[in-house]
Amino acid sequence: METSKELLMKYDPNMRPNEATGDGLRWYCPLEQPFEVSGLAWFREEQKYRRLPTLPPGVVPKAVDHLANHPAGGQIRFLSDSASLSVRVKLKDKANMVHMPATGQCGVDCYVGAPDTVVPLQYVNTTKYDVTLKEYECALFTNWKPVKRYIVLNLPLYQGVEEIEVGLDEGAAVVAPPSYASAKRVVIYGTSITQGGCASRPGMVYTNILSRRIPLEFINLGFSGSGKGEPEVAEVIAKISDPACLVVDYEGNCVSTELFRQTLPEFIRIYRAAHPLTPILIVSRIRYAREELTPHLYEMRMERKRFEQTLVGELREQGDLNIYFFDASKSLGGEDFFECTVDGSHPTDLGFLRMADAIEPVLKTLLL
Repeated sequence: METSKELLMKYDPNMRPNEATGDGLRWYCPLEQPFEVSGLAWFREEQKYRRLPTLPPGVVPKAVDHLANHPAGGQIRFLSDSASLSVRVKLKDKANMVHMPATGQCGVDCYVGAPDTVVPLQYVNTTKYDVTLKEYECALFTNWKPVKRYIVLNLPLYQGVEEIEVGLDEGAAVVAPPSYASAKRVVIYGTSITQGGCASRPGMVYTNILSRRIPLEFINLGFSGSGKGEPEVAEVIAKISDPACLVVDYEGNCVSTELFRQTLPEFIRIYRAAHPLTPILIVSRIRYAREELTPHLYEMRMERKRFEQTLVGELREQGDLNIYFFDASKSLGGEDFFECTVDGSHPTDLGFLRMADAIEPVLKTLLL
């Protein structure tokens, strides 16, 4: 019977793990095979935990370029029979948000599943650390049975990652993860809600929830306060190859209805020129928690929703039968919808779960 070390070398004879430490762990750099980093569209070319290319075509807004350094939706995937798992993380800066836990802003969480499929997955643990520091080490599980598992680590939502290492038992096997159902990727463009504000941990942003239910790679392109539908950003997104679907959900950052009427048709036009048949799903924003108490918020949301519906209807009448509209008004639920946000706008974990529940069947209809 092959040892774990022999299995490791059998699957990737070029694998050169870092030296083992006195704690019995061997530390690996996930930039190397057989680890796979998914959810970051330019990772294969640039080897950076970044959501946009370092030198994008054209000039994207400065805020968007900065937020691209936050690897929301990024995942480290692999198989291992290790009985223990730890991570070392070097952040670009400290946790600094007042309405979002450090575990969501800067943490890493772990899911495991069967070794032969990418869905479903079971939550394991989240990193906890001294939030006054920019570097930390944390165990995610220890003393488990040494059986082969599919392991997914979700990267921080609102802080840059300079380095990350994965610590596994010395001698444990490390092999490539199972493949997705296809090479096509679901691209979701939007706001701070899409980026993950204010999930308590990375796995609870709705794009990551969906990735545990739909066997495809998800690309999170939410930019906090800066998802405004600029044509320069549309040009960059259109460069992502093999899109299974584009979800457009930036109404919450549109600035005004008047500007939204200008940016959304142009955003769609730019993307459609590059991907004439890719399904496009236009999503209206979720409800504000207090809109029943402040009617102008409701009226503004209804005005923009009607515009989105009308635009999609007009484009379909013109022959684009691969564009669709999704009304997210009820995504947070019924009578208790106002309990689903942290600050009236950004979802709690419950809010993100309900958002995923609402859009999942629509995506499955378009994708599978």
